[in-house]
Amino acid sequence: ILTPGQLFISCSEPFDADEYIERLAWRTPGGGSKGGAEAFDPKRLLEEFENHIEELKHLDEKIQRRVEKLEHQCHREAKEFAHKVQDLQRSNQVAFQHFQELDEHISYVATKVCHLGDQLEGVNTPRQRAVEAQRLMTYFNEFLDGELRSDVFNNPEKIKEAADIIQKLHLIAQELPFDRFADVKAKIASKYHDLERQLIQEFTAAQRRGEIGRMQEVAAVLLHFKGAYMRSDVFEDTALLCQRVNKQVGEVFQSPETVMAKLIQNIFENKLQAHVKEKLDETRRSDVEQYLKNLYDLYTRTTALASKLTEFNLGSDKHTFLSKLIKNIFSTYLESYIEMEKDYLRTRSAMILQRYYDSKNHQKRPQGGGSIQELKERIRQRTNLPLGPSIDTHGETFLSQEVVVNLLQETRHAFERCNRLSDPSDLPKNAFSIFLLLVEHLCMDHIDYALEIGLSAIPSADAKNANLYFLDVVQQANTIFHLFDKQFNDHLMPLISSSPKLTECLHKKKEVIEQMEVKLDTGIDRTLNCMVGQMKHILATEQKKTDFRPEDENNVMIQCTAACSKVCVYVSRQVERVRKSMDGKNVDTVLTELGVRFHRLIHEHLQQYSYSSMGGMLAICDVAEYRKSAKDFRVPLVLQLFDTLHALCNLLVVAPDNLKQVCSGEQLTNLDRNLLHAFVQLRVDYRQARLGRHFS
Repeated sequence: ILTPGQLFISCSEPFDADEYIERLAWRTPGGGSKGGAEAFDPKRLLEEFENHIEELKHLDEKIQRRVEKLEHQCHREAKEFAHKVQDLQRSNQVAFQHFQELDEHISYVATKVCHLGDQLEGVNTPRQRAVEAQRLMTYFNEFLDGELRSDVFNNPEKIKEAADIIQKLHLIAQELPFDRFADVKAKIASKYHDLERQLIQEFTAAQRRGEIGRMQEVAAVLLHFKGAYMRSDVFEDTALLCQRVNKQVGEVFQSPETVMAKLIQNIFENKLQAHVKEKLDETRRSDVEQYLKNLYDLYTRTTALASKLTEFNLGSDKHTFLSKLIKNIFSTYLESYIEMEKDYLRTRSAMILQRYYDSKNHQKRPQGGGSIQELKERIRQRTNLPLGPSIDTHGETFLSQEVVVNLLQETRHAFERCNRLSDPSDLPKNAFSIFLLLVEHLCMDHIDYALEIGLSAIPSADAKNANLYFLDVVQQANTIFHLFDKQFNDHLMPLISSSPKLTECLHKKKEVIEQMEVKLDTGIDRTLNCMVGQMKHILATEQKKTDFRPEDENNVMIQCTAACSKVCVYVSRQVERVRKSMDGKNVDTVLTELGVRFHRLIHEHLQQYSYSSMGGMLAICDVAEYRKSAKDFRVPLVLQLFDTLHALCNLLVVAPDNLKQVCSGEQLTNLDRNLLHAFVQLRVDYRQARLGRHFS
């Protein structure tokens, strides 16, 4: 015969008490119920059962001792682990203090170094300016004396340096008074135009010799002369320059399209590329926002310039030619564009949200944790179980239209840049990645978080004088959904409408909205429970039994009771709150549910009392007042329910002989006879007048 422990081990299936007893009886000699080698012996079987019970008790004690030992060991290890964690925290605190001291020291040294650099620069810059001013004064004196002795003005090989000097002197001369310096101003202007003419001649000679490099070098010098660029805007200057020289090039050169193409290529590869590089490189690491704005603006203006230049004769395939020039300038920037866009948008969105929560002095609660507190919170959100007090948000919804507008504006700018700067084949993918960031920060980090906080702040159904702020959350969330949907349709859809990414975007949007709606539905349901709970509290504290059984039947004013008046005032306020918080069909849906629960509460409340003849009249007055409140719902079903309840209350006052006639009326004929009987039983004269016979 097997011991209890062996019997447990031998059972591969889950433990079954009946199966265990059957197995024990079958293994006991004389314990079988179907005959066998030995006849059935109940005493022996009883003895075996008693022995087995004792063994089971010993086994239970043994297991219990082992459990206690393991629990003791677990508590001991937990204490040791807690001590280790405390030691690590102290060590971490010490390390953090050392780090702060080191950081402060580094900041101090860096400040000193920067200050020293500023001082050196402050000394060196005036010195360089003084040297340059002295040099220009020396050259100016030569023009004043009328004799140019410096080698720079007489050596043709130094024409580039001479051009730089004459440009500066020309600017200085324009500021001098004409009456005193007319002669020297004329000499400087003459030299200025003479050098410009020499440069043009040198450019022409280099073109005839086919020396492209020399042409580029001379053109770079000519660009600084007044005859070349007259404005500080390189894009406008380029368009005006090409318009001005196009006719001359056609008259002078045998292949004008080649010369114009070379001119434009030189402008793009030198002046324009240098301008773009200067604008972008100075902000690429220091100010990403400005970098993205500059990149968008420069690329837009460059493509617009290329579009203007297509009116000139640049060869057979001018569109491809101009596209290559643009690509050569922007290719390195466009390759890394989308990653920089996403990094900036992620950082900027997080900063907007954090700045908002800081302004509210709110430490954002982590989401998705696995603590017991979080488990209790989730159970409390999805049920009406009282698992501790709700969170008091002091009326704060933690939703901000300013934050939402800022997030949507940043995303709109990102969509605009994405449309302009993305390769057409990558545009849907890049737009989708920006949309995912909007979902993450607007929908999840802001709206969903506010819904979680709002759900946590909803009090239990039996709370007294509860402040129901969740409807404010619903109202603001509804407004934000409309803004989110508008941006989706206006800015994202045009970028993905003809690509497979459209399906992904629509699916993601639907998934997010459904997730929000589940939490909104849960919050609204629990808010309605609180409203009904508040009505129930008013009735419980204000309604008295003597309201419907007055001591003096002849001295009673026929009007609604105080409890009824207070409930109706409360209901009207809540109906108005629901209308302000929602729109469309949602208003009717929520008001229908509130109206049904309101009716159920009043119906059950009235069945708690017994009614005299005059008390029945007062009950009818109460129901008539409730019915007026039901009209505010503007829901036919709710009004019908209270019409029926009003008809039921007539059973409390109708003469006994007319009961059958009233019960057969239009509003009561389809109701359950038991329900009608239950209302009649509430009459004080039910037994005395033997009213039950009308329902037998």
